[in-house]
Amino acid sequence: MSAAHTQRAKLRAGRDGTVSWVEASARTRVRLLLDAGSFLEFIGPEMREVSPHLQVFDLPEQFDDGIVVGRGSLDGSPVFIAAQEGHFMGGAFGEVHGAKLTGLLRAARDIKSIPVLILFDTGGVRLQEANAGELAIAEIVRAVIEARSAGVKVIGLIGGRSGCYGGGGLIAGCSSALAVSEQGRIAVSGPEVIETNRGVEEFDSRDRALVWRTMGGKHRRLLGGADAFVDDTVQDFRDAALELLRSAGDFGIDTLKAEQFRLEERLQLFGTCPDAVDIWKAEGVPDADAIPALPADQFISLADKVRRISRDAR
Repeated sequence: MSAAHTQRAKLRAGRDGTVSWVEASARTRVRLLLDAGSFLEFIGPEMREVSPHLQVFDLPEQFDDGIVVGRGSLDGSPVFIAAQEGHFMGGAFGEVHGAKLTGLLRAARDIKSIPVLILFDTGGVRLQEANAGELAIAEIVRAVIEARSAGVKVIGLIGGRSGCYGGGGLIAGCSSALAVSEQGRIAVSGPEVIETNRGVEEFDSRDRALVWRTMGGKHRRLLGGADAFVDDTVQDFRDAALELLRSAGDFGIDTLKAEQFRLEERLQLFGTCPDAVDIWKAEGVPDADAIPALPADQFISLADKVRRISRDAR
C-alpha cells in the first residue's frame, strides 16, 4: 500500500471517529476536526517564524514554534483555530508561540462574528523564555476576554499528552466552554511543581492515579471545570465543539459575578475534602470509587445526570 493511500485511509478513519486525539499531532487534529480541505494556515511553515531565544540555549527550533493557527470551517460555519503541538517542548508558551495565538484572538475580536477553537496541549511556559512566556500568557488572557466581550465564543478542547497546565490552565479557565477527555488534565501547577514546593506528603507526583483523580478530565467534568467530557477520538471532539458553540452563553459582568459565586460555592462545599473521591461522594455520585475505571460512555451518562453545568457562569 502506498504512503498516499495509507494517509487517505487514515483520514477516512478520522471521519469514522477512530483516530485517537491524544496520539494525533496538532496538524492532524486540525485537519480532521475541520471540514475537509477548509483549513487555511496563517503564518505557515514557509515563513519560518521561529523563537529568537532557543538558539541561545542550543535548543532545536520548530518552523511553527509549536502552534498552528488559521481559519477553516466546522459543519459549514467559519471558525478560527489554534492547535498546540505537545511533542515540541511540551507545547510550552514562548514569545512567538504566544504572539500567534494573541494575534488570532485579536482578529476574532475585530471581526466579532467568527468563534475561536483552541486545541490546548501544553505544560505551561518555557523556562528558557520565562519573561517573554509569562508576558505572552497575560496578553492571551486579555485577548480572550476582549474577544468574548465582543461577542466571540472561545472554545477549548483538551485531550493531549501534555495536558493543559500553567498559563494554559489560566487561559482555559477564561474560555467560554471546555471539552476534555480522559487523557486531558487541567491545572495551574503541575504534579512535579506541587511536590517540589509542598513536599511528597502533600502531593506525590509519581502516583499517577492521584494525578488523574485530581487533575484529569473526569474530575474536571464532575467538578464543573469542564462543560463536556468526550472519548479520545477526533470525531467526539468535533461533536463536542459543535455542541459547545451552540450552547455557550454570552459574556458580561453578570457572567463574571455568576462564575465568582460558583467558585465560592465550590470552595465552601468541597474545601475540606482531602481527595477527589471525597468530592464525588459529596456530590452524590453513586459508587464514587469506581469512577476512574468507568468507560467513557458510561461516565458521560453518569456525569450528565450528576452535574448540571450552569450556563450563566464562565
